[in-house]
Amino acid sequence: MTFDRIFLIILDGVGAGASPDADQYGDENSNTLLHVHQHVGLKVPNMSRLGMSNIIPTENKAEIGAWGTMQERSQGKDTTTGHWEISGVVLDQAFPTYPQGFPQSIVELFCKKIARGVLGNYPASGTAIIEELGDEHVHTGKPIIYTSADSVFQIAAHEDVIPPTELYEMCKIAREILVDEHCVGRVIARPFTGKSGNYTRTSRRKDFSVEPLGITILDALKDNNLSAIGIGKISDIFAARGVTNSFPEKGNAACMESLFKCMQDKFRGLVFVNLIDFDMLYGHRNNPQGFAEALETFDNQVPELISAMTDKDLLIITADHGNDPTTATTDHSREYVPLLVFQKQMSQSISLGVRSTFADIAKTIDENFSLNKIKHGTSFLSSIQ
Repeated sequence: MTFDRIFLIILDGVGAGASPDADQYGDENSNTLLHVHQHVGLKVPNMSRLGMSNIIPTENKAEIGAWGTMQERSQGKDTTTGHWEISGVVLDQAFPTYPQGFPQSIVELFCKKIARGVLGNYPASGTAIIEELGDEHVHTGKPIIYTSADSVFQIAAHEDVIPPTELYEMCKIAREILVDEHCVGRVIARPFTGKSGNYTRTSRRKDFSVEPLGITILDALKDNNLSAIGIGKISDIFAARGVTNSFPEKGNAACMESLFKCMQDKFRGLVFVNLIDFDMLYGHRNNPQGFAEALETFDNQVPELISAMTDKDLLIITADHGNDPTTATTDHSREYVPLLVFQKQMSQSISLGVRSTFADIAKTIDENFSLNKIKHGTSFLSSIQ
């Protein structure tokens, strides 16, 4: 049996326990799902029924569906690396990070090209740095640049000082500069509004990613006249490559609304969804209560997802990395990720074990549509039929 439509949902930042190499990243004590459950008491009966109860000790037993965990083979623990590996691209070398800020040569060239100075240039929380430097930025007109533990070059600016369209042009300039040894995964525009002491980031964030360094499942689907639909920040992560239709919604609720609309349409191919709230709103802000509530909200939508599926549909729920909100750091964590798979012909709970790479998902989709384009990973298609 093969499937006409595959719905792939990324619960951004929802890790399932420290990877064997987590100590190399300072994440040996991370376990996003388990720690959230221990701190708050997760109630996710619908995902538990699909196998989540075999990953963390929830009250409801696994009854139907396939479950497992996946280990990341690529180096790194950022959004781009995780999504690329899920799509079939495994990186031998991590994107560069800048714990001391960006080299002066990069900053000077950027300043020259935008014809103004900058503020910041150090790792920081995005909400904290606009409180620290927002007043000076408003007074001087200099954009704020900063990074994090991820491979990102972020530019923050008040919308009344540097309008978003101008900020996006600055990001394009930075993207052109940051190549070769300084090829960061993403340049991110971070507009904000408000007044001194009450600055707030807006929804007009925009990511400028480097193109994938290899053939993705999105490329393979598009090249074979199949749908490769991105919801949320999927198109940004892949620099729009391979995406046949994009719904760049902001936040879990809007992304799920777009997903349900897509499920009403007839097509053959993939819908690739990123649900960002777990990571952006709760993991990066060390908020296990909010993290749990967001998971429970999604869990409440699982029955509607299943109801909207046909007998020729496949549902895959996973994550791109961890972001344990109970640890001291606010950074991503190097973790296994959960894997839940469901199709309507299933009548029992099936273990998919511990997968050695996220690329097993791409390989499964590749086999389902007989594309023969993905070289990494091992398909689990035969196990779920």
